[in-house]
Amino acid sequence: MALKNVSRKVLQSVLAVEQSEGAGARVRRSIGGMKLRNLTPFLLLDHFHVSEGAGFPDHPHRGQATVTYMLEGSSRHEDSAGHKGTIEAGGVQWMTAGKGIIHAEMPVHAPGVPEPRGLQLWVDLPKEHKLTDPSYQELGPDGIPTAYPEGTDGPSRIKVISGKTYGVESPVRPLGGCWYFHVIVDKKGHSIFQEIPVGWTTFIYMLKGVVRIGDDPSKHEAFHTLVLSADKDENGVKVTSEEDNTEFILAAGEPLDQPVVQHGPFVMTSREEIQKTMLDYQTGRNGFEKAHTWKSEIGNQ
Repeated sequence: MALKNVSRKVLQSVLAVEQSEGAGARVRRSIGGMKLRNLTPFLLLDHFHVSEGAGFPDHPHRGQATVTYMLEGSSRHEDSAGHKGTIEAGGVQWMTAGKGIIHAEMPVHAPGVPEPRGLQLWVDLPKEHKLTDPSYQELGPDGIPTAYPEGTDGPSRIKVISGKTYGVESPVRPLGGCWYFHVIVDKKGHSIFQEIPVGWTTFIYMLKGVVRIGDDPSKHEAFHTLVLSADKDENGVKVTSEEDNTEFILAAGEPLDQPVVQHGPFVMTSREEIQKTMLDYQTGRNGFEKAHTWKSEIGNQ
């Protein structure tokens, strides 16, 4: 007997207001802002727009994964482990900072090319993986698989950045359960149902258009982050587009039963671990050996 689809509901809607970040960049921050914290395993969500001359020069990370997904334009990256490259529109970089890394993220500006816009999501690492070696998983726009809930001629498609949906699975393998989808619905009035593991933390970030969630008549517009319920009988979420050309991010992650102690780009589980991280960074040890000697080319031009 087929399982009945029971949709999650919206518990909280937070408007991501634009603010300054980095060297002249503009971001809309929802998760990680004053109104939306403690959304385990998610730590931060920035919808960024980087103008010419702006960017995110050399800075460290420890204890989390940073996921950069480009919507328009492209961005270069370079790190202290010798890794460098360019994330193009529609591509993703899933960087597991682990025990420590220093990197730079700088936009690419060229005549006739859209200004870089994208999303950066920070995902907490399980305590046992906090001090793992840094690693990268990168997919270009052609490497991210697409699911078609109603077939290739249907009104919706889902870019599967991580996780699986409608029989399509991403090659990205996060440390810990995390699904990340970019959903595009061409026609007003169309509904999709996305299955989600029971109990997982789930949110939707609206990029374009308007949606309704479940059977609630409330409408949700662009730049809002919708935190969804996680009742034991809810096996997914029903999303209905209220405008043509609606787009949103749907992310779900397995909650982590651990404290979150954060100091800037360092995320650990206790104040003692943060103090040790700061000491490691200051003294160039335990993952930060190049903290005071390495300088990126892209962040120091």
